Amino acid sequence: MDDTINQAVFILIVGLRLILPLGIPRYPLAGILAALVLDAVDKSLFQILTTYDLSGYQSYDKALDIYYLTIAYLATMRNWTNLTAFEVSRVLLYYRLVGVLLFEILESRTILLIFPNTFEYFFIFYEAVRLRWNPRRMSPRLVVGAAAAIWVFIKLPQEYWIHVAKRDVTDTLRDNPALIPVVVLAAAAILGAAWWVVTRRCPPADWSFSLVDPLVHDSDTGVQRRAPRLFAGRRLDRGLIEKIVLVSLVTLIFGHILPGVEISDLQLSMAVALVIVGNTVVSEWLVRRGVDWTTVVREFIAMAAINVGLTIAFFYLLPLGSGRVPVGTTLFFLLLLTLLVLLYDNYRPYYLKRVELQSAE
Repeated sequence: MDDTINQAVFILIVGLRLILPLGIPRYPLAGILAALVLDAVDKSLFQILTTYDLSGYQSYDKALDIYYLTIAYLATMRNWTNLTAFEVSRVLLYYRLVGVLLFEILESRTILLIFPNTFEYFFIFYEAVRLRWNPRRMSPRLVVGAAAAIWVFIKLPQEYWIHVAKRDVTDTLRDNPALIPVVVLAAAAILGAAWWVVTRRCPPADWSFSLVDPLVHDSDTGVQRRAPRLFAGRRLDRGLIEKIVLVSLVTLIFGHILPGVEISDLQLSMAVALVIVGNTVVSEWLVRRGVDWTTVVREFIAMAAINVGLTIAFFYLLPLGSGRVPVGTTLFFLLLLTLLVLLYDNYRPYYLKRVELQSAE
């Protein structure tokens, strides 16, 4: 097969896996289901349409999974009004991030069984509830119970099937076509049972069905973005610390799969922390002077340019040893960092406002 076709298919699939998750904040359920479906079929598409060696597929797949799960987590800051559910999602997301990083370091599939991706299905559960009902009605007991049930009865069997038994759904169905009608009937039965529960057992809907921007159901849509703060009193601001931890974990995971990265995890983490602190200082300075980017795209471009400048400055002023990262990979890291920090800074005020309102209540 012509290498040009291989590259075109690779760019198309990876491009879709990077672009589709950007719709999650505004279309949470549709966005994450689209990312989930593409995640499920991309390996089969590579096998059918390219001649690539897929021996490193697991690392590539887990890194892109983490990318869209991180965007989903940031979307919970913007959208989720049930604070117990938000805190549970935060724990599940960081637990998975640590697990995937350990998987990249130790190269053991069993790690992924110990650190299952419960966050994804918990996110889907919450967004499915919010299609019709106000999720603030869910008690802490229901929220924690749902997360535990997803962990034990859905994710553990799935992680075992994929990472320990090393089975793939599409490969299994291709090798055993007689299973296809069984799967279809099982899916129909599950959907029928879900429909019965929704229409017969659940309380009346709080609003009409909609897949669009869930903020229309929220009472705090007037939240204004606050200037990022380096310090809160005498302590480092928790938002800054979380940004550093979150982006560092995601960047380290990608650092283990991208080619040509000759820098230790500690050096990469230090570099990420420096850029984020510098980014926060510049953002704080600009916001306090009333700079308005008008659109998120314009802000992304401006902050990406600023982060490139900060990286060049830190490289010459504070060289981090003899490590080396190719220019293309460095630009990818900077764009990823800029995107995640931008979403975090824009969405965290919604979460802070809800905490404030709940405290007042």
